[in-house]
Amino acid sequence: MIDALIQGTLLGGYYAVLAAGLSLMFGVMRIINLAHGDLAMAGAFGVLWLVGLGWSPWLAVLVTVPAMGVVGWLLQRWVLARTLRSGVLLPLLVTMGLGALIQNGLYGVFGSEARSLADALGELSWASWTLPGDIVVGQLPVLTLALGVAVLAGLQLLLNRTRLGRSIRAASSDPEAAALCGVDAAGVHRAAAAISVGLAALAGAMLATRATIEPYGGPLLLIMAFEAVVIGGIGSLWGTLLGGVLLGLAQSFGALVSPQGFQLGGHLLFLTVLGGRLWSQYRHGLGLSVWPVPRTRATARPATTPVVEVQP
Repeated sequence: MIDALIQGTLLGGYYAVLAAGLSLMFGVMRIINLAHGDLAMAGAFGVLWLVGLGWSPWLAVLVTVPAMGVVGWLLQRWVLARTLRSGVLLPLLVTMGLGALIQNGLYGVFGSEARSLADALGELSWASWTLPGDIVVGQLPVLTLALGVAVLAGLQLLLNRTRLGRSIRAASSDPEAAALCGVDAAGVHRAAAAISVGLAALAGAMLATRATIEPYGGPLLLIMAFEAVVIGGIGSLWGTLLGGVLLGLAQSFGALVSPQGFQLGGHLLFLTVLGGRLWSQYRHGLGLSVWPVPRTRATARPATTPVVEVQP
């Protein structure tokens, strides 16, 4: 039980990084990027390609993440910006097609073989610490959680303490009012897309260090990111971290029941939270409390006889 609690928490750090980019793009541009998981896979394969050329894994990550950020900037500039004027459906269709394009492109270049960065990391890929009670904790998952918290903290500082962050928050709250105040909405959207895709690439590289990746694994990553965002709440980075941790815990405890329970536990938690929020919105729309409260009969009060003043 304690081991599942620890492993689920460590897994939640990875889910938080994966979901942060999806949450940021939706919060700023109101776009659900269906290619988010495939962009994460593209970043992971980019790191693997550089490692295959003899690069250090850490240097490959430092180069790939900014490069994927440039890809996100260009993607917003030439593709997504044109779809924003056409409603909600067109961005979904365009990002779905982009995801299919990335999947088949990765398959054409790298093939269908599953790959991993474990060999390039050496001893770190299997190194661990033994805690009291013979609980074994891998060093790499701990580093992943620490990196996830650091990334979210840095992103929170960016949004709160920099001019770009204030512009992003203003554009996400009220684009028209932000434009009247001199905020370049198009530039803000490009910056948000660059950060989002860069975070996706970092999450893909983190996945390649602890598991195997393959060209058609993007949709599963998208589902995990979407569930973490919904569980934690859209628009909150620390809520995204909480959602990722809760999703990881649900999967870890589900795996205690059966091997298939790993994915099932996370899906059940997602459906429970989603159903609860829909019910809450429905009750608030009717002007009622979230939970039906039985009404008690009011205690009858004795009628008071009005005092009539008699004029002499």
